[in-house]
Amino acid sequence: MSSSATIAHPHCEDCFKGVKHSGTPVGKTVTIADVPTYVSDPPAGASGTKKVVLFFSDVYGPLFLNNQLVQDYFASQGFVVAGIDYFLGDPVHIHTEEGFDRSAWFEKARKQADEVLPKWLEEVRKLYGADSKYCAVGYCFGAPYVMELGATDDIVAGAFAHPAALNEDHFKKLKQPLLLSCAETDFTFSLEFRRRAEDILVENKAQYQIQVFSRVQHGFAVRGDPEVPDARWAKEESARGIIGWFGRFSG
Repeated sequence: MSSSATIAHPHCEDCFKGVKHSGTPVGKTVTIADVPTYVSDPPAGASGTKKVVLFFSDVYGPLFLNNQLVQDYFASQGFVVAGIDYFLGDPVHIHTEEGFDRSAWFEKARKQADEVLPKWLEEVRKLYGADSKYCAVGYCFGAPYVMELGATDDIVAGAFAHPAALNEDHFKKLKQPLLLSCAETDFTFSLEFRRRAEDILVENKAQYQIQVFSRVQHGFAVRGDPEVPDARWAKEESARGIIGWFGRFSG
């Protein structure tokens, strides 16, 4: 475990809150490297260099409806989207039993994700080709995996929304362009942490963009209430900004 100073806490109460959205997902669930994966393809006839979004979900998992719909939106913009279920069918929201130990679940989930992700990434690259342009987006739990890939040449751009479990080294080691989609109210990635992250990005002359949405809290980008105008706009604008960022760097 890194001894680098914390820049986003592991989780907060808002990780477990939100509104389930409505809609019909158009992707499919497949198995990649023995891991359930949500795959959403771009419209038929899309041409040019293949562009792939690696989708690292929040604790609800990529097969939760809200996350499926976000992945489908990214796909509609011309990207293949692959969302790894690193929870292996055990997302946090299915646990409604009294006395459920969230901290123990997080510890198990993080260890499990760390174990399955390398082989999954290797298999995805075989499936879609080394010449494809890969981007990565992470929500909450998924943010560290974006930052780890962003320190390599394996992706051309990264993005996260309301991140968790980050440290200063994640930002110091960053090589690839990064979009930060942030909530005004966020225990995990507070104003203090956000400004420290920006300081590091400036010091290192990184390429970045920061979105900050007022009147929303941690989780807004996937679980915000669509009946609340500020929440709906922030959620939709976050997704537009992320996929626009990826389009800029994937050509």
